[in-house]
Amino acid sequence: FKQKTAYEIYQCDWSSDVCSSDLRYDLLSAEHNPIDITALKNYFLGLQERITSAMSALDGKAFIADEWHKPEDSKLKGYGRTCILDGGNILEKGGVGFSHVHGDQMPASASHHRPEVAGRSFEALGVSLVFHPHNPKVPTTHLNVRCFIAQAPDKEPVWWFGGGFDLTPYYGVDEDCRHFHQTAKDALDPFGAELYPRFKKWCDEYFYLKHREEPRGIGGVFFDDFNELGFEKSFAMTRAVGDAFVNAYLPIVKRRYKDPFTTEEKSFQEYRRGRYVEYNLIFDRGTIFGLHSGGRTESILMSMPPVVQWRYNWHPEPNTPEAKLYDYYLKPRDWLA
Repeated sequence: FKQKTAYEIYQCDWSSDVCSSDLRYDLLSAEHNPIDITALKNYFLGLQERITSAMSALDGKAFIADEWHKPEDSKLKGYGRTCILDGGNILEKGGVGFSHVHGDQMPASASHHRPEVAGRSFEALGVSLVFHPHNPKVPTTHLNVRCFIAQAPDKEPVWWFGGGFDLTPYYGVDEDCRHFHQTAKDALDPFGAELYPRFKKWCDEYFYLKHREEPRGIGGVFFDDFNELGFEKSFAMTRAVGDAFVNAYLPIVKRRYKDPFTTEEKSFQEYRRGRYVEYNLIFDRGTIFGLHSGGRTESILMSMPPVVQWRYNWHPEPNTPEAKLYDYYLKPRDWLA
């Protein structure tokens, strides 16, 4: 498909009930908010375009774009663009979503980390993606980059960035793990040598299934509630993370997507996808925020894999590639040592 520019996507008749309030909100937001919402929006839309274009070029199948607006009477208002690739040549399912939403009051799932924003109106925009490949030799991956702004009359806005990217292999390869982490480190190092190890540790701790006592994958980087560099540098750091994703993930896909695999290996992939579902529905802050605030359910749950298995009390046989995932790859380690 031909992606539209931000200007083209959001042009519409001022008399339209569908989108007039969202456009007016953008103008009011720009008038009363020193934060450059237009720059944020243009970056996130551009990132969505670059990622879907790169993945489509490799897969050979295009994403379908679904542009949406929340109804006028919704608790959470706003608009977005969800790009989905189902049944591709490489991706069994992939989704890349952009959203720009606003509400009258911060939901508890967002404000309990920052009690000073409780009761404020808010604005949130960003990009989130999950790719579930056909081939179990290709890891699943996730990316999210976002900005939150909490506002109140006669008060300075409270803003922060969050995001990161992480990798979930089924049949791990050390070379791929090192490449993924090195790309993340290279993106963050210009903003401070301490950021990669800090965000790597944060990722290991965040993407952890407490009820299973295991991590979701081999990690990557994750950050949230981040504003310590000031707005411009914090935004630049967030852009660096988003821009690094294609170079972190696509070389791994290119190396692995033609690898042969068995029906047993495919079955193991589907079993491990169950951990992805469990994590997203129980622990993921973005999913919980979206569902609790009245977000668009179809876009929030685009991260769900298409086929999943659960088995009762299953454990891999010792000394198998499946056992190595648990015994080696799902143990937090310094991949760059």
